[in-house]
Amino acid sequence: MALRKTAEHGYRTIEFAYLRPEKFDLDRLAKLAQSLDVEIGVTMGLPLDRDISSDDSATVAAGKAMLADALRAVRDIGGNKLGGILYSAHTKYNRVPTKKGWDNSVKAIAETAALAESFGVDLVLELVNRFESNLLNTTAQGLKFIEETGSDHVLLHLDTFHMNIEEANPAAAIRMAGDKIGYFHIGESNRGYLGDGVINFDLIFDALLDIDYKRDIVFESFSTAVVDEGLSLVCAIWRDTWTDNDPLAAHAKRFIETKMIEAERRRATNARP
Repeated sequence: MALRKTAEHGYRTIEFAYLRPEKFDLDRLAKLAQSLDVEIGVTMGLPLDRDISSDDSATVAAGKAMLADALRAVRDIGGNKLGGILYSAHTKYNRVPTKKGWDNSVKAIAETAALAESFGVDLVLELVNRFESNLLNTTAQGLKFIEETGSDHVLLHLDTFHMNIEEANPAAAIRMAGDKIGYFHIGESNRGYLGDGVINFDLIFDALLDIDYKRDIVFESFSTAVVDEGLSLVCAIWRDTWTDNDPLAAHAKRFIETKMIEAERRRATNARP
């Protein structure tokens, strides 16, 4: 149903959360997505007992195994990217990260990137706010991290919801990241309808044009009426700003297209002598 609705609304990419892969017929999903001309991306967050930024070697090993399993699922479903909080647990930590934990995560992601590349799957690390990870909250941190992996196959996954919390200047952060952005989430400050919050999307789209961003722009919103309960809880969705996803999806598609057109017009106007 979600795949067909995605195609009906004119989207060309759908994002699945890696929550219960055993419940899905991956071969059937792959064939359906191909028939609808919809690409598949998968996102996930690690649980605490598989946190690759842990100081504990057994926990790190379990996390690497989980990431490898997720990559195989992405490959088998015909997907082209694995993103999300791949570098730490998806949780509110009660401690600062350690140097050993940082190094463990860097090494694990470098190894995971090699596997992803062999599968033809992009590996994109989502930078999230302080309440969902203690390791990578800003673009500057993300750039430092991927540089230390030594891999060209590790890219950043930026999200306007998180950037609105953590970045002093989200548009400047986009320009700083440049071609290291492999995936982009559009989300409002209240996780609801685009334009109903406080994010200045004009500045966001101007910046995306400035770096000539050509990859996916994916709308992300949450409601406990639709989204998996566990994911809704970890993302602190305590109130629903919507309950019907059809008008939400249609509005987001129009909003993104309109903002891109407006940004292109501003650029053309500013370029005139």
